[in-house]
Amino acid sequence: MSKLINLTVFREFLKSSFAGGIILFSCVVLALIVANTSLYEAVMGFLNQEIGFESEHVHLKYSWLLWLNDGLMAIFFLLVGLEIKREIVEGELSSPSKAILPILAAIGGALLPALIYFILNKDNGDTAHGWGIPMATDIAFALAVITLLGKKVPASLKIFLAALAIVDDLLAILVIALFYSSGIHATYLFIALGIFAFLIVLNKLGVKALWAYLIPGIFIWYFIHHSGIHATIAGVLVAMTLPTTPDATESPLEKLEHMLTKPVNFLIIPLFAFANTLIPIHAEMLGGLTSTLGIGIILGLIAGKSIGIFLICFVAKQLKIAQLPEGANWTQIFGVGLLGGIGFTMSIFISILSFDDALLIEEAKFAVLVASLCAGILGYTLLMLANNQKNKLQVV
Repeated sequence: MSKLINLTVFREFLKSSFAGGIILFSCVVLALIVANTSLYEAVMGFLNQEIGFESEHVHLKYSWLLWLNDGLMAIFFLLVGLEIKREIVEGELSSPSKAILPILAAIGGALLPALIYFILNKDNGDTAHGWGIPMATDIAFALAVITLLGKKVPASLKIFLAALAIVDDLLAILVIALFYSSGIHATYLFIALGIFAFLIVLNKLGVKALWAYLIPGIFIWYFIHHSGIHATIAGVLVAMTLPTTPDATESPLEKLEHMLTKPVNFLIIPLFAFANTLIPIHAEMLGGLTSTLGIGIILGLIAGKSIGIFLICFVAKQLKIAQLPEGANWTQIFGVGLLGGIGFTMSIFISILSFDDALLIEEAKFAVLVASLCAGILGYTLLMLANNQKNKLQVV
């Protein structure tokens, strides 16, 4: 009986909206523990082992770590692309009135952090390229934190944060494609775009079989990977071609989204988090928190995100081009802005793309961890205090 109860509890936990965030956080803690024990060398040795196939014309032999960061993360970006397209067709981005505030908030929450980082690092040739690191919001972690608040925040505020984070992901994808890709190999890129055009034609012809999109999608990934543009962009391109409908009928896009949600949230992202937060803590790295690199990331994610999101919402409201989420106040908007400063997955990903120096990558990752933890705690606390204050006013 006790085993049956435990199994039921476990299933209910997996169904909860914050389960992915808790598993993600647990993997980060485990990675930091492993990285600072004798297990570190063995784990890194495994991650750096190369597997795959290579010949004169086909090059698919890479380390486990690269397969994870370029291969499995393409599946994560496929899911992100599916979410973006669904929101555009039938969700919170489907009309100008719905989309305007989260779009503006995401832009404000991306530009100000990048500007803060750039001002602090523009004269440092080694770290200047990292301006994209504090631009990103980790949608899984941010939504996990706001979900923990339950009914203490309006449902409209959760929807606003989700829409904001989705637009934020789209901006991060564009930044990676435009600024964090290596030299472009036109032949590979044109082949990939040709296959992408073929998938668009399939969509227009009404083809709904998922395999008809996913198999060519593998080839898009291969050619994008060799084109110099980061391979994860392939996931977004494929997602944009999947057919969907504006009504409640389950479309191929929604079917694939449902298929991918649990594997991505409970396997791919935790694996990425574990592999990329294996950070041995040492004095030199701690000193990096007070360098322009560390300060730029921490200030960008905590102050830049919250102030950027708050200011753009305030201006939009004053100009009467948008309304606040129903039932939300300005304190809660600032709290959501703080949660937007949980950069984690995307920020760590851009950190890897930003630098060649292993120490700079480690320092950037550590600063992202510190900033994301602080942003999460501050955002949760402020939203809790805002709810308590609202309850007091109602009593009075």
